[in-house]
Amino acid sequence: MHDETADESRLRGIAFIQLPAALAGELSALGLDPAAPIPVETGGDPSRFRPEELTREAVVAGMLRVLAWRPDDPNAPGWRRFVLAVRPEILGELSEAGVAKARNGDFEVAEEVFLALAGLFPERAEPLSNLAVVLEDRSEAYEKLGNEALAEEFRERAHEVYRRLLAFEPPYAEAFFNAGYFHLRLRSYERAREHFETYLKLGSDETRLARAREIAGRLERQGFLDTLFKEAYDFISMGREEEGIAKAREFLESYPRVWNGWFLVGWGNRRLGRWTEGRDAFLKALELGADDADTLNELAICLMESGDHPGARKRLEEALRREPENVKIIANLGGLSIRQGRKEDAKGYFRVALELDPSDEISRRALESLE
Repeated sequence: MHDETADESRLRGIAFIQLPAALAGELSALGLDPAAPIPVETGGDPSRFRPEELTREAVVAGMLRVLAWRPDDPNAPGWRRFVLAVRPEILGELSEAGVAKARNGDFEVAEEVFLALAGLFPERAEPLSNLAVVLEDRSEAYEKLGNEALAEEFRERAHEVYRRLLAFEPPYAEAFFNAGYFHLRLRSYERAREHFETYLKLGSDETRLARAREIAGRLERQGFLDTLFKEAYDFISMGREEEGIAKAREFLESYPRVWNGWFLVGWGNRRLGRWTEGRDAFLKALELGADDADTLNELAICLMESGDHPGARKRLEEALRREPENVKIIANLGGLSIRQGRKEDAKGYFRVALELDPSDEISRRALESLE
């Protein structure tokens, strides 16, 4: 999750102070060591903090911040005792707050909330489970913005949290269900099936049990666990498109109606600039049930490069309805608008893309060129 070196930049507003004599007795009765420095949230410059400003709330906030980023601090056990004595209902209260922040897209705050709870309750799996979901959500958000570097960073952090969660004793059933979905999104189908099958042994939620059973069975029936499928995906990901397409077509000989196989054929051909072959494969994927923004976006690229600009716009607008903040789709609409001579529309798309992702250099350069 984090290495042992603290992220000190996160603790800039924290002052470490000695307990004032007037408060030492009261606070030490709540579990604090009066001889040890305690962290206090100052809300600003720690050097300007005055002891007379000390409040229990500031102490609790300071301790939670440090537990989030330095959970192995030697003084952590005392801080945990103090926080739980002052706020015995804090697990439920902060969990609700973290979930609300995540739903509103305030991922950074949600992440710190669940890190704090994980530091406060190191023996409980629930905070880590919530943290893993927040990190996944951040990864997906960056993926939609087209920022693959940050998407990969948060994906790997989520992966590390799941590794910790799955090692809990006794096992935490919900972690296996969530980890199943995590690996499903990564197209790591064998691992996904293993986690769903473990949940079937450990879980008790009837709705989730039914869902896990359905997904595990579908992976088995539709060939997602087939070695050829995994090889095809890996070859194309590594830039070995010809080999990947060959493996995907070999896979389709056994599973001709699995749309993901046709997606791989289209993806490989699109990367090679074979627009007609790519278009036909993506259309076949849509015919067999694909309904995601990625397939529509890839098809639109093939149509655009083939000169079918109206068809490309139709597919890009369909994709945008599914993912309204996907920067790649918005930028592609900008590029298509340039080809159609709709320069003002193009400027609008590139401006929206830059509002969503100010680091999008392609949109920035395109907008500068148009202006």
